Amino acid sequence: MFEIYKDKAGEFRFRLKAKNGQNILASEGYKQKASCENGIESVRKNSQDDSKFELIEGSSKKWHFNLKATNGQIIGTSQSYETESGAKNGINSVKTNALNAEIKEILD
Repeated sequence: MFEIYKDKAGEFRFRLKAKNGQNILASEGYKQKASCENGIESVRKNSQDDSKFELIEGSSKKWHFNLKATNGQIIGTSQSYETESGAKNGINSVKTNALNAEIKEILD
């Protein structure tokens, strides 16, 4: 499920949650709700292309990944994972869940 919410700065953000409720991808902040919704559609489209995922080992030896749009802009970033295989499982989860995930708004 995608959740659209407002952050403390009043910007719209989305997060993709797995069936178990775990956050698997989070967006940047958007000034407009429509831009946030466009970001979700970009995730749906780009998550089906393996070349759009960037797997990164951080300085803390933890792993995360970014999903990028065709223009190279980061659409979403994962949580941190202890292992590379954990991050790869996260990528597979995005690929599986994003395409048909419902959108839920959590707006005050």
